Amino acid sequence: MSQVSEVRRELWLLITLAGIQFTHILDFMIMMPLGPQLTSLFSITDAQFGLLVSVYTLAASVSGLIASSYIDRFGRKRLLLVLYALFALSTLACGLAPTYGALMVARVAAGVFGGVLSALSLTIVGDVIPFERRGRAMGVVMTSFSVSTVAGVPAGLFVAAHVGWNVVFFGIALLCVLFLVFAAWTMPSLEGHLGSSSSSSTLERLRVVLQDANHMKAFAFSGLMMFAGFTVIPYITLYMQANVGLRPDEIPYIYLCGGLATLFSARLVGRVTDLRGKLQTFRVMAIAAAVTVMIITLLPRAPMFVVLGVSTALFVCQSGRMIPGMAIITSAANPALRGTFMTLNSAVQSAAMGIAAFVGGLLIGRDGQGLLTHYWIAGLVGASASILAVLLARHLRLHAIIPPRAAPDASRVPV
Repeated sequence: MSQVSEVRRELWLLITLAGIQFTHILDFMIMMPLGPQLTSLFSITDAQFGLLVSVYTLAASVSGLIASSYIDRFGRKRLLLVLYALFALSTLACGLAPTYGALMVARVAAGVFGGVLSALSLTIVGDVIPFERRGRAMGVVMTSFSVSTVAGVPAGLFVAAHVGWNVVFFGIALLCVLFLVFAAWTMPSLEGHLGSSSSSSTLERLRVVLQDANHMKAFAFSGLMMFAGFTVIPYITLYMQANVGLRPDEIPYIYLCGGLATLFSARLVGRVTDLRGKLQTFRVMAIAAAVTVMIITLLPRAPMFVVLGVSTALFVCQSGRMIPGMAIITSAANPALRGTFMTLNSAVQSAAMGIAAFVGGLLIGRDGQGLLTHYWIAGLVGASASILAVLLARHLRLHAIIPPRAAPDASRVPV
């Protein structure tokens, strides 16, 4: 296969994986703005609705731990197609759910399959894309978050308002079918890892992954990276309305502008990551993210253009550090154990997100006027985690998979 054909096939594969990630992210994100409709329809409390949202992440974390025991024992393509089909059925079940209990069960199922899909998609990037192009590849795949923020959520809310909330899930399920066909067409079989996994038991593979000091450092790095953002992000809307003075109808502009900006910045950061090196790019973006976190948590009442400038910078820096960060994590994994490693990593990230949100909730409070207090402390905790991730990244060993033709120059590949 010529290099041009190889790059073209990689592009189609990345577009397919980005589509899979888009449906997975949209399925999670769309639940939060649907809160008013669902609480009224099912006559549930805000706490019950909160459980409906959080159970998705909890299920994804548990399924990641379980999947780590089997993910490297199957071909990547076959496993992805099966899991994605089950995810599509779970999403369809969400739209068909007649009661709160039924919707809860459907959300658990979607989280179980969606959580593994996310890890498996990143594993495939690590397996297929050469080391020197992996940063750009991560940028392509992770634009799915921007697209879901800019187009997916607003479109979903429009459909929910004019047609019905359940039609949103029907639409996501239909998109899943489309990308399932693309995945069957664009993905190679990806069974090269099976030779190294057939002779080892499930527990043995887990033991090997967890006993690798480099893997443990990578898990810590990954947890810090996720923790750094989620002490602040879940409470941005509350702070913007209570302290900065934004109206509810102005909040969507924060996500629209931030999503549009990251749609372009993600590709740029991906290219810079491959050009300048993963560690150096992460260092710059993580420090910038820490700075923007502190600025937004201390933001007073300000004109709308100032608010949008700060919030958009936060979106760009937070998503920007994830691109070299995830490239570092996939490269830190032993290639023969990458599937097991990445599913464990997915569980670590989900747990870190939940713990960070919980810590942030404990730190912030309300004064007599209804203003959020101590939000800057939550920002300081998150910024500190970001700096710790920068320091830890220097101690990670990255596995560079260089094509044979590039072997003489392998030492010159930026890391």
